[in-house]
Amino acid sequence: MEQLPDGSYLTEIFDRSDIHHTRRGVRVRAVEYTIAGHEGVYRLLTTILDPSMAPAAELAALYAQRWEFESTLDEIKTHLGGSHLVLRSQHPDGAEQELYGFLLVHHAIRHLMHQAANQAGQDPDRISFIRSVRVVRRQVTDQAAFSPRQTHPRGQSDPR
Repeated sequence: MEQLPDGSYLTEIFDRSDIHHTRRGVRVRAVEYTIAGHEGVYRLLTTILDPSMAPAAELAALYAQRWEFESTLDEIKTHLGGSHLVLRSQHPDGAEQELYGFLLVHHAIRHLMHQAANQAGQDPDRISFIRSVRVVRRQVTDQAAFSPRQTHPRGQSDPR
């Protein structure tokens, strides 16, 4: 283990099946950090070995942002689309239209959450997306239950 100036350190990781480390490991840099309000130490491994290319504090902050993105994907896929999301369209143009629809609905709900948080003087991250979706669904009296407009692949005309 080689300590680096930014507090990170160089180490090696090995394949799980190589319990005696008979093969060469992969050299990585480990960054250990804590998160305010959470217990324990988090450890981030990276193949960026030079701390001047990516300082430890910067990597830790970026990793937290990555999880915000993962959470957003989960909100769209799981909570807006349901656990067994299948796009209804049979053509790429229609699938693209449905994806834009999910993104717009997600944006609209997040915008409402932001407005509510501002009105209450709260941090928008403290408002539950799932509960907000439930509130919005209760307010929508007749959800769209029709299939999207029949589309045809680009370059083909409607046979009607």
